[in-house]
Amino acid sequence: MVTAQPARWHRPAVLAALMLAAFTFNTAENLPIGLLELIADDLRVSLSAVGYLVTGYGVTVAVTSLPLAHVTRTMPRRHVLTGLLAALITSSLVAALATSYWLLLAARLLTALAQALFWAVMGPVAVGLFQPEVRGRVVGALSVAGSLALVLGIPAGTWLGQQSDWPVPIAVLAGLGLVSLVTIATLLPTSRPEEGHAAYGARPDARRFGTVLTAGALSAAGAFAGYTYIVKFLGDVSGFSQNAVSALFVAFGAACLAGVSMTGVLLDRFPQSTLTTAVAAQAVGMLGLYATGADPSSAVVFLVLMGGALGPVFMATQNEMLRCAPGRTDIALAANSGAYNAGIAAGAALGGLVLPLADVRGTFLAGGLLTVVACAVLLGERMLPGGVVPKPCPDEG
Repeated sequence: MVTAQPARWHRPAVLAALMLAAFTFNTAENLPIGLLELIADDLRVSLSAVGYLVTGYGVTVAVTSLPLAHVTRTMPRRHVLTGLLAALITSSLVAALATSYWLLLAARLLTALAQALFWAVMGPVAVGLFQPEVRGRVVGALSVAGSLALVLGIPAGTWLGQQSDWPVPIAVLAGLGLVSLVTIATLLPTSRPEEGHAAYGARPDARRFGTVLTAGALSAAGAFAGYTYIVKFLGDVSGFSQNAVSALFVAFGAACLAGVSMTGVLLDRFPQSTLTTAVAAQAVGMLGLYATGADPSSAVVFLVLMGGALGPVFMATQNEMLRCAPGRTDIALAANSGAYNAGIAAGAALGGLVLPLADVRGTFLAGGLLTVVACAVLLGERMLPGGVVPKPCPDEG
């Protein structure tokens, strides 16, 4: 069977559109973190209630990723992607016009439904555009685009919201989604989803698959137990001004981008060690913030360390899905996205529960301990009888 491929010059344009969509979805998911107080004041709700906008988003992605991937498994990817981007545009406009908390929540849940399927579909489509030997670079490019949400999207959205009003940066996301939609609808051929070399796992391994899902969910829960309330932490505990917090968001995102860029070089050669190292670095960063965050210099150091680990953790789990998926990679990626977002939802909810009981420092202690458990899961796999023994792939040298 011949797989439909875009013209050679169309391929980088389609990849760029997918990267822009990844950037937009990641920004949409986490933008309320930077606008926390603005939304709370305008809609007259508590900070915890705004935090639950992140929780509800994560729960929706977690619950719907696999069912949506299953329902759409036979649909051409071009049609699926354009529909998802249309949903992103619509939900962003509704959110920007929302005058009540519940309408804003409903709009975010629609965005979450689109994102739930986007991450399952986007990876195999992007990787399938190019030869198998450049798979790692394609995964890295998509991860860099997602990480730019932390470097550019959230800081810029936070600044724009502070200078104007919180709906403005949300409306901008609709415009970015439109650019991606038009490009993909015009340049991506209509092809069956099971076609192409990226449709199935390169080295199926059900045990490794389960280990990565579990560790990814735990590390996400740990990260977002604290990160959801990072603005409050940096202001109340570390004593930074509002302008300084915006600058620290940029530093956090830059560290995430740097971590992702370095990780792309290591994934093919050291997939297991790279994931374990990233999770361990996240644990150290969070526990360091809990222990020494009252000192501004120490807070910056451990914030950067946490940022340098957060992006690589998800990137490494996505890469492992393309390698160890027991069946179709889109189903495996949907499971990974669902598990990771279940962790995000659980972490944001845990942070909301801890916040009134143990102040914002306690959210980082809880998150750091959960991340330690994730690291233990990855290390424990190697110690159990019959644990996975990595075998070199042809392209690993």
